[in-house]
Amino acid sequence: MKKVSVLAFVLLLCISEVSAQGLTREERALADKIIELEKSKQELVGVAVALIKDNKIVYVKGFGHENKKEQIPVTGKTLFRWASISKPVTAVTALQLWEQGLLDLDADVRDYVPEFPKRHGKITTRQLLCHQSGIVHYSNGRVIRTKRSYKDAHPFKNVIHALDRFKDSPLVHRPGEKFAYTTHGYILLSAVVQRAGKKAFAAQCQSRVFSVLDMKTMRPDYQWEKIPHRAVGYRKTLGKITQSTNTDVSWKLGGGGFVSNVEDLGKFAVGLMTGQLLEKKSVDMAWQAQKTSSGKRTRYGLGFTVSGRGKDLKVGHSGAQEKTRTYMSFYPKRGIGVVVMTNSEYGKPGRLCNKLWAVFKKPAAKKKLY
Repeated sequence: MKKVSVLAFVLLLCISEVSAQGLTREERALADKIIELEKSKQELVGVAVALIKDNKIVYVKGFGHENKKEQIPVTGKTLFRWASISKPVTAVTALQLWEQGLLDLDADVRDYVPEFPKRHGKITTRQLLCHQSGIVHYSNGRVIRTKRSYKDAHPFKNVIHALDRFKDSPLVHRPGEKFAYTTHGYILLSAVVQRAGKKAFAAQCQSRVFSVLDMKTMRPDYQWEKIPHRAVGYRKTLGKITQSTNTDVSWKLGGGGFVSNVEDLGKFAVGLMTGQLLEKKSVDMAWQAQKTSSGKRTRYGLGFTVSGRGKDLKVGHSGAQEKTRTYMSFYPKRGIGVVVMTNSEYGKPGRLCNKLWAVFKKPAAKKKLY
């Protein structure tokens, strides 16, 4: 009887450990299988995934290489570019300033950034947040750069200087008229945050977001700084996988210039889901699909892509840039989420994310995945 009792006690401890981890051994094995298969199908060089259940990170794992030539594997230390998932970070800082009465979302952005030309007409912070400002993106209109010299070797650490990359470009539509995704619009938004918060944009991101969530690896991806375990990027040329360029993204920090490991991206998702960053009124506003001036509903809130309602509300963002592809998706009412980061520019992290939802389904729904 004593032996049976001891065995039962050990089994109980094992079950408790699995429960505390959030995923069963079978669910972890399923996640591994899905990622390995998709990595092979997509020919990804390196990929990292974090899964969230009950508002907690329950799975973090890397596959492949952060540096193929040096045979350095993807681990918890590997840092990937966030690309456009940097935009939700910028949105959160702006909404925090609004909560504090330091930023009027519907005032003209020139109230904060007079350096931006007035000839474009009134543009509001709200329009920047939901991509309805009319500011040009990369190839949907003419991009005019302001030529000037700078005393600083790295001038774009000051986001005000980064406006020179596009501020003289014509608008692609009247503000509020349409949805037109724009990284340049988020560069202007980062300048608004800097002025409204009276502190450097990067420093505000650190104090308002990264420190709050204990995101220890999150930082600007400055090319002139030596950053250990920064992933090498890869692209496909005529079917051949080659090393990609290592472009300077300091000028677009607020729209796509941060870097971290996959766990920190998972922490950001958890922080959003659990209300650690924004008050409920801000969350409700940010995760509400916005309408254009004509009343047409878009699929973008204030810094986030959104779909569904109630328990089926799905929130997230994707990122695409030299050296990286990223994906963050979560159901806040269900407490589940998936984040994916890869150093393969040709990768499709959204497809991997969609397959990983199977891990959270009931056993009967997991039998046939492929």
